[in-house]
Amino acid sequence: MGGKYRVTGTAYPRMSRPRRRRKLVFALLGSVLALALLGYGALQLIDVFRGDSGKHNAAAKDCPTGAASATAAGAANPGPAASGAPAAVLPQPGQITVNVYNATPRAGLAKAVGDELKKRGFTIGHVGNAPADFDKKVPGPGILLGSPRTDKAAYSVLGAQLAGVTQQTDTREGADIDLILGDSFKELNKKEDADKALAVLANPAPAPSPKKC
Repeated sequence: MGGKYRVTGTAYPRMSRPRRRRKLVFALLGSVLALALLGYGALQLIDVFRGDSGKHNAAAKDCPTGAASATAAGAANPGPAASGAPAAVLPQPGQITVNVYNATPRAGLAKAVGDELKKRGFTIGHVGNAPADFDKKVPGPGILLGSPRTDKAAYSVLGAQLAGVTQQTDTREGADIDLILGDSFKELNKKEDADKALAVLANPAPAPSPKKC
């Protein structure tokens, strides 16, 4: 075995991969792992936000807005009762002077209505046929005609006695009110119904409180 070439000494060359390549591989693996973790975390956050949004939307459907609550309160308590205002001060029938005029061809209508209103406590003024401006020209149940300065509550009290009347004003200075009976007038409201309507006007029901969310 002793040839011409011999290896002498104690150091032998070793075949190994360069360290630089190994570091590069580890760096690439670390980057891929970091990107995967970031992507997973982002998906989790998206799911959380979507879940909260769905809960808020469901709560919004269950809890009506102020505008919707107000609309519901108005539907449940139409008219003056829906406002929830404090008790209104209404004049007594005896404080209201009513002139009863007949704008229809039916004879004796103004006197009959005037007598019934008197029984209900109203003060009756003039009774007779309607003025030419209104005679045979009122197709509805009637017209309440008075001064624009007359207490609006007086119109409400008298209007509770007769359904379907309209209100107009003229240039008079007094507080009396004309009740001009029209062609479609049949009869006054029953006294019980009129009294109930006045009770509602005097004591409006409070609007229901909105649902707490």
